[in-house]
Amino acid sequence: MAAARGGSPEAFRQLLARHQQAVRSFLRRVLNNAADADDIAQETFLAAWSRLWRYRGAASFRSWICAIAWNKALSFSRSRGREGRRVEALEAPPVSSGGCTDTRLDLERALGSLPADQRAAVALCLAGEFSHAEAAEALGLPLGTIKSHVQRGRAKLLQALGGPDD
Repeated sequence: MAAARGGSPEAFRQLLARHQQAVRSFLRRVLNNAADADDIAQETFLAAWSRLWRYRGAASFRSWICAIAWNKALSFSRSRGREGRRVEALEAPPVSSGGCTDTRLDLERALGSLPADQRAAVALCLAGEFSHAEAAEALGLPLGTIKSHVQRGRAKLLQALGGPDD
């Protein structure tokens, strides 16, 4: 990290190599579109490079870069407008990086139905293996809110997928 903050592109590349999959996976779950997620991930990495001097070390680098990704995703979503996203979701099934099974598509649709903050908390904590505290740092939300979002989001996903209510 010290070398990256000192301007070493190679050190920054190593940081990205360690964390780019977490960022891309998070964005794919939040945006429910692989192409858009990859574009936003690239913007995130560029922003991180230009803002590296702002990183203070209070949060993990992974939380810090996911916070940048979250803010980029929010801006992207706002700029596209609600109606455009609805039309796009109806016209094309979600794109995934792995094999498309009915269950996977059902899960992607269910994730897409969650409110943005809730979807982000679920994506980080349940799929991204972030702790609740790390997710709170990344999303800029209180810890209790993250816990509520994860609990409610998990319940909604289980209900949408026909799972048990307990």
